[in-house]
Amino acid sequence: MMRLPNFRYRAPRSVADAVAWLAESPASTMIVAGGTDLLPNMKRRQQVPATLIGLRGVRDELAAIHDGNGMAIGAGVTLAALAASRDIHDAYRGLWQAASQVATPHLRNMATIGGNLCLDTRCTYYDQNYEWRKAIDFCMKKDGQTCWVATSSPRCLAVSSTDTAPMLQALGATVTLVCVSGTRVLPLADFYDNDGMHYLTKRRDELLTTVTIPPADGWRSAYWKLRRRGSVDFPVAAAAVAAKLDGSRVIDARIVLGAVSSKPQQADRAALLLKDQDLSDEAIEAASAAAGELAKPMDNTDFDLVWRKKMITSLVNHALHEVRGDDMRGRRRQIARQELLFVAR
Repeated sequence: MMRLPNFRYRAPRSVADAVAWLAESPASTMIVAGGTDLLPNMKRRQQVPATLIGLRGVRDELAAIHDGNGMAIGAGVTLAALAASRDIHDAYRGLWQAASQVATPHLRNMATIGGNLCLDTRCTYYDQNYEWRKAIDFCMKKDGQTCWVATSSPRCLAVSSTDTAPMLQALGATVTLVCVSGTRVLPLADFYDNDGMHYLTKRRDELLTTVTIPPADGWRSAYWKLRRRGSVDFPVAAAAVAAKLDGSRVIDARIVLGAVSSKPQQADRAALLLKDQDLSDEAIEAASAAAGELAKPMDNTDFDLVWRKKMITSLVNHALHEVRGDDMRGRRRQIARQELLFVAR
């Protein structure tokens, strides 16, 4: 049995308390909300904070969804609540699809949107127990010197495996970060760095409090992911697509790839090929191929990297067909291995 290491637990009653305590010792303090990523990592000794600041007592400030000029989602909103929101389902279908496909119902009941955005990067050589990692002299990401994915690499190549980040980035979302010295708002694309170790631009003394999505205003979206099983597993390739349509003509588009690098990867050239074009089969094929060329997955997760790269083209293709309005339910059952059904709470 893997046990948690010793740590100090603090339970703030307000965001102000949480950021004040975080500022006391940011290098050795971490935030825990649902704990579905952090606590297993602590058991494997991948992350060993001296202090945990739990956000359960701050739910009133962090667990609301506000539908105003766009959508403001508190970082403490669970993925289950997000998947059960009629407003999210109707206006931001891709985000509903992404949240609905994370892990299992039990984990979605605990996991939060803020936690999923801050999800630790993953790797075959990193996500093992302590003894396994010790046997290979650890890895660059934790306690070692070598990235075993590519031994000559000067940086860690662990992969970003969050489902919601690519979709939120495609939707043009921003995040609000709070610390004792003030508040800053970042485009979600600027929240990430392409480095498996230092994958967030969030400072250690900052708390993610809100995710804000612009008004839908004609934008349609879809999220497709590849994994071995129909639940539990993290994505090993993913495509998030958002397009603003005027009839069949694309006014604007964004395509973001997941699980192929250490951050969500924006396929700008692929999206540009769609702009001011009819969303025809030919346009979809061209954009999908351009996205596939951009993707350069490494041998750091499940499935062969060459096949994962090829599947990016297919996933973008399927997402664009779905955005166009095609019935993709049969193909989704084949790829995602599950039915996506909306169940309001």
